[in-house]
Amino acid sequence: MSNTLDNKILGKPVADSIMQTTAARVANIKAKTGKTVCLATVLVGEDPASHTYIRMKHNRCEQAGIASRHIKLDDSTTTEQLVATITELGADPDVHGILLQHPVPKQIDERAAFEAIPVAKDVDGVTYGSFSRMWFDEPGCFPSCTPQGIMLLLESANIDLSGKHAVVIGRSPILGKPMAGLLLAKNATVTICHSRTKDLPQMVKQADIVVAAVGKPEFVQGDWLKEGAIVMDAGYNPGNVGDVHFDSAAKVASLITPVPGGVGPMTLAVLMQQTSLAAAQQLGVTE
Repeated sequence: MSNTLDNKILGKPVADSIMQTTAARVANIKAKTGKTVCLATVLVGEDPASHTYIRMKHNRCEQAGIASRHIKLDDSTTTEQLVATITELGADPDVHGILLQHPVPKQIDERAAFEAIPVAKDVDGVTYGSFSRMWFDEPGCFPSCTPQGIMLLLESANIDLSGKHAVVIGRSPILGKPMAGLLLAKNATVTICHSRTKDLPQMVKQADIVVAAVGKPEFVQGDWLKEGAIVMDAGYNPGNVGDVHFDSAAKVASLITPVPGGVGPMTLAVLMQQTSLAAAQQLGVTE
């Protein structure tokens, strides 16, 4: 099934295919080992958006046949308590992937909590170990889910990245920076732009591929783009809009991801995929 419509790259067909393959892998693991693949999610506090995201992740787990173990900690949790909880999950052979929902309350050292996740179970790609292995294009790790989802969308649209100039707008540790590393590994020439970049529209104008991950609604304008550029919008903002002004950009871009319906469906599908792959590695199951 094609995942392009006019000049739109649609995420749902690719995400659905990933979920089908993941469900088959989970069933194969169960048949060969008797073990049920398990993702542990840890949530600290009462952030409404985080609760919504956790529910969505649990729904995807159910669709793939993955068991979800949820640990809910209150707002007063300390770094030490959170690290102890994650360490315990890391040592549990029945848990194959661990996800700490962020943000966490201000009193917690989020980085210390992330680093308590063993790389083998870091299915969200948040640890130093995962990031460094990804950057050096080495095996044994999982990349951040949204950047990996974008890479799979580009692959699904048969985009040859070699030699292309990719401009990533945003430098967050879970999106912009890993995105640059994944593109570089496919031989793209990568420029990372951010809040201190001078003459941002002119930088974007040079790009064959634009990844918008800036967290500002409709920030990237169509007249910033080179004719025929490929636009991957990783933003999601109030009003169901991305980081790109879609109407103006779609007139210039050869391919563009809509919001909603583009990158969004991929993130959770990749999380399920990577949890199943982590379980297969831990349990020694080959396909």
